[in-house]
Amino acid sequence: MKILSKDQVYQADKATENAENIPSYNLMERAGGYAFQYMHQRLQGQPVPVKIFCGIGNNGGDGLVIARYFVEHQYPVDVYVVNYSDNRSKDFLLALDELKKVTRKWPQVLKSEEDLPELSREDLIVDCIFGIGINRPAPDWVQTLFVAINKSGAYTVSIDVPSGMGIDLTIKDSAIVTPTIVLTFQTPKLAFFLPESGKYINNWTVLDIGLDRDFLNSVETQAQLIDKAEAQQMYKPRTKFSHKGTYGHALMIAGSYGKMGAAILSCKGALSAGAGLVTAYTTQQGVPILQSSLPEVMVMVDDFMGNVLEEIEFDLKPTVIGIGPGIGTSQKTQNALGEFLEDNEVPLVLDADALNILSKNKQFLDYLPKYSVLTPHPKELERLIGAWEDDFDKLKKAEAFSKKYTCVLVLKDAHTITVFDGKYYVNNTGNPGLATGGSGDVLTGIITGLIAQNYDPLTAAIFGVYLHGKAADIAINHTAYEGLTASMITEFLGQAYLDLFAKPEKE
Repeated sequence: MKILSKDQVYQADKATENAENIPSYNLMERAGGYAFQYMHQRLQGQPVPVKIFCGIGNNGGDGLVIARYFVEHQYPVDVYVVNYSDNRSKDFLLALDELKKVTRKWPQVLKSEEDLPELSREDLIVDCIFGIGINRPAPDWVQTLFVAINKSGAYTVSIDVPSGMGIDLTIKDSAIVTPTIVLTFQTPKLAFFLPESGKYINNWTVLDIGLDRDFLNSVETQAQLIDKAEAQQMYKPRTKFSHKGTYGHALMIAGSYGKMGAAILSCKGALSAGAGLVTAYTTQQGVPILQSSLPEVMVMVDDFMGNVLEEIEFDLKPTVIGIGPGIGTSQKTQNALGEFLEDNEVPLVLDADALNILSKNKQFLDYLPKYSVLTPHPKELERLIGAWEDDFDKLKKAEAFSKKYTCVLVLKDAHTITVFDGKYYVNNTGNPGLATGGSGDVLTGIITGLIAQNYDPLTAAIFGVYLHGKAADIAINHTAYEGLTASMITEFLGQAYLDLFAKPEKE
């Protein structure tokens, strides 16, 4: 699903108006009508007290349209105009006129903190104060209203975006409405998936308001949401007359004394993703551990008897190499990695300690083959690209890093974002159970296993992240978030594949 920027939302509105030869107010009527129907279908006429807070722009106009429908359906409604400016949009004024035609109880105008009404947890609050156009903090008294809404405990519906949230920028030092649900128009917004702003959103759903299909199909967006429909298009089915060699040979350079679990998990990830052959390259003491725990995996070692990798040399020709889980950052290992990278031409997936070594030796970055996949968690990312001011600045820095080194950057988080060639691929699977040791090692193995099967690195990263999250989503049908372990991700990875083409259950 495409994620439109603020400017593209405005362009989509204009394209729709031109294609349908309608005034902009008709889109406001349409949007408000769909939002009302969503709430009305769930309320089923129950006389819930409704409080609608409207700004003085088009988001406020949506609220006035919603209010009119509530009045016409005989709900008990109180409408408030949050008067943070004397400038009203044209369509807001049209919506206000239409509302006045159906009710004698005109909206109450709020101009200061003293005007704010009492709120109850029994209320249904509809937040239409600010929309996607906000680019600076709201006035202090309006932020006080945001806080009051949040403290009320009422079921709160934000229309399009929570008031106070920027969709293309971070608005610092400002309160934001924390709704129960966001009814967002046509596409979700990038801010919904970023840590600083996404934490304010408990749930969201998209309302298709019929924006021009030609525009939506042709517009090129920087961000795309990856869900089941997109993942289905990436999957490569196996053929009848194939063999283990058809699906590649993944070499996992992983593990050291006390960290052999990372090697096991990354190898299991590659196997469960479908790699034809998997070989682990590790230290001497890791051989019995790997041979006894993973009979499907071959093992190679360095020529030293130490507890860390001191050289990386092998005589096989792997399809792809995953490197980093559990290798440590000793000086001997740093030297070994540098020497290996300088001569290597095999596609790479780098994670964990390999990333930490790169951060300590930035000159090694120049040795990476093009289209290498790097999978940092937030702290590893900061070591690579430097500190950032906010989440949008982080994305820009990650984008610049990806372009400089022609690499695929997988930014692991609640909604992992894969960055390449100026594009952001936002994952929509996974859950808090993934916040467990070894989860990232499994992801490294999955991506490596997909590249072994001839998925290109970008597709392998995007698809691998999706499958990793989906396996975790399936796993929590059998355990709580707290009970999810990294090994369980590999156990349910096959079911994540099956889910791609499973028919939805009938309600």
